[in-house]
Amino acid sequence: MHQLYSFRRCPYAIRTRMILRYSSIKVELREIVLNDKPEAMMQLTPKGTVPVLQLDSSEVLDESRDIIAWALQQADPENLLYRGQSSLQAQMSSLVDENDYEFKLWLDRYKYSDRYPQQSQIVYQQRGLEFLTGLNRKLGTNTSLFGSAISWADIAIFPFVRQFAFVDKAWFDKQNLEPLQVWLESHLSSELFLSVMTKHAPWKAGDRPIIL
Repeated sequence: MHQLYSFRRCPYAIRTRMILRYSSIKVELREIVLNDKPEAMMQLTPKGTVPVLQLDSSEVLDESRDIIAWALQQADPENLLYRGQSSLQAQMSSLVDENDYEFKLWLDRYKYSDRYPQQSQIVYQQRGLEFLTGLNRKLGTNTSLFGSAISWADIAIFPFVRQFAFVDKAWFDKQNLEPLQVWLESHLSSELFLSVMTKHAPWKAGDRPIIL
């Protein structure tokens, strides 16, 4: 069986778990602690970041985007990839790039502002808000980021918005972001999200397998 090394609170790991569950791909879940990474995982990849998926074929995927792409090639019953709509596919990829490489930077600085004293937490908060405002505009006329149907981009971005919102949920709730707030709540209450958030003890060699 495929083996997934994961950390429940990591947004990259959350979106990967959601997509694997959506695609009905069974994996052995190996929950880790970031400051005590198992040797079995470190032997697979020197990066030391999660998620890491070891396939039955022994191929190792150590990037969330690569795991998502692989999983959706195996099964995509609701067409999260929007096959046949190349223009929207390009827009999805671009938006997830912005999330992963720009918004994530401001999210980290906002959440852990004491580690980044170069600017105030308010500055980091406002830079993150710029990205959220763009998402809010996209959701002004649709229930999902690229139309009425959910896409892989919704799932890929949602865990990061969740993390940003809960740094100061009272502040987030007061912002003029109603479409985004509704979108966030719908994902927070979804069976797909809740089904992958069960808390497990850190994995140790010899443990009974936990199937995700």
